[in-house]
Amino acid sequence: MESLIALINQNEIFHMQTLLHYWDGFVMTVQLVFLSLVVGAVLSIPLALMRTSDNPWISRPIWLYTYIFRGTPLLIQLYIIYYGVVFIEGIQDSMFWPVVKEAFYPCLLAFVLNTAAYTTEILRGALVATPKGEIEAAKAYGMSWWKMTQRIVLPSAFRRALPAYGNEVIFMLHASAIASVVTIVDLTGAARDVYAQHYAPFEAYTFVALIYLCMTFCLIYTFKYLEKKMLAHLRPLS
Repeated sequence: MESLIALINQNEIFHMQTLLHYWDGFVMTVQLVFLSLVVGAVLSIPLALMRTSDNPWISRPIWLYTYIFRGTPLLIQLYIIYYGVVFIEGIQDSMFWPVVKEAFYPCLLAFVLNTAAYTTEILRGALVATPKGEIEAAKAYGMSWWKMTQRIVLPSAFRRALPAYGNEVIFMLHASAIASVVTIVDLTGAARDVYAQHYAPFEAYTFVALIYLCMTFCLIYTFKYLEKKMLAHLRPLS
C-alpha cells in the first residue's frame, strides 16, 4: 500500500514538473513574440515613412532591407544572426559579449528585423492608400508636414493596416516555434524536452498545438474587436 501511494505521489510530481516546464516555455514564447512585435512596430513607423519618400537615397535602402528580410526564410535569418555573431571581430572581448552569447538576444534580433520588414511594407501600403482629399484638406488648413503626418496620415494608415497587421502578429506567434532550434526552451522546446523524457511525441506536441491554437483564437478575437471599434465609421448604416 505504501509503495502504491509513493508511486502515485511520484506520478503527481512528474505531472507537476511537466506542467511547470510547459509554463516556462509559454512565458518564453510570449516574451519573444511580444518584445519582437513591440520593437518591430516602433522601428517600422519611421521606416515606412522613409519608404514612401520620393528621394531614392532614402527609400531605396529601406526597400532593399524589406526585400531581403521578406525574401528569405526566417529560419535562415536566425541561423545567420545566431551563428554569425561570434565571427564579429573583437565581439568576445567586448562589453556586449555577455549579452549576445545568450541565445535569447540573437533570436530576438532576428525576429525584430523580420517583423519590422513586414510591418514596414504593411504600413507603407496603408500610407500610400491615404485619400488625397485628407491630405489636401490638411494642407489647406495650414498644417506642416509633420503635424499632418502625426494627426491625419498615420492614424488613418494605422486603421487601414490593422487587418493585415493582425495576420502578421499571428504569423510571428507561429514562427516563434523555430526559436527552439537555437537552444531556447519555448513552447516547442518544452514539447521536445517532454518527448525526450517520456517518449510521448503525440501527446507532447498535440498539447502544445492546442496552446498555440488557443493563443491564435485570442489574437483573432482581439483584432476583430479592434477592427470593429476603429473601423466602425466604414460600416454601412442599417
